[in-house]
Amino acid sequence: MSALSRMHYRMIAPLARLGDDLIIPTLARFLFAAVLFMWFWNSAVTKLGGGGFGALFTPSFNAFAQIFPKGAEAAGYDIGQATVFQKVVILAGTWGEFILPILIIIGLLTRVAAIGTIIFLVVLSLPALFGHGAVSDPAVLGGWFDGNPGGVILDQRALWIFLLAVLAVRGAGPLSLDRLIFGRMGSGSRMEDEYAV
Repeated sequence: MSALSRMHYRMIAPLARLGDDLIIPTLARFLFAAVLFMWFWNSAVTKLGGGGFGALFTPSFNAFAQIFPKGAEAAGYDIGQATVFQKVVILAGTWGEFILPILIIIGLLTRVAAIGTIIFLVVLSLPALFGHGAVSDPAVLGGWFDGNPGGVILDQRALWIFLLAVLAVRGAGPLSLDRLIFGRMGSGSRMEDEYAV
């Protein structure tokens, strides 16, 4: 059995090292850029008010309505009626939608950015579920094991979170600012540890 294990290691270890270090994190960042970056960017743009650069520091009624739909409706969609807490959440959400995806794509503070984006997606899903009524709409909510992968919340966002979890665990890989600035972190691949003889 030991000889079979060593033979397996000799065949698989180079591919596993390449996958651990280069393929998995680089592919995860590429897929994030190709599939999700513009979704985050476009969503962030809808939250900006007018006024150029100053819009980043001024909560908009669009963001108020998206993030706090019931509160915005109660306030007549007047951003001036938003509480300090609501304004802080709106600005943090808007900045997060711009900054976190850029950090992931360039591979800077990738693990932190991926965890932040996961938290952001969970928080973002709450108004969709409870403020906009998606919890009672099976087409939006979706369902696992139902044979239809088109549900926005349980299906699509679960895959997004998995992709981000890969980056949170593996990091950005060698083609990143993290590697350039911080160097190689960790002692080696898991395959080496698992098959060490």
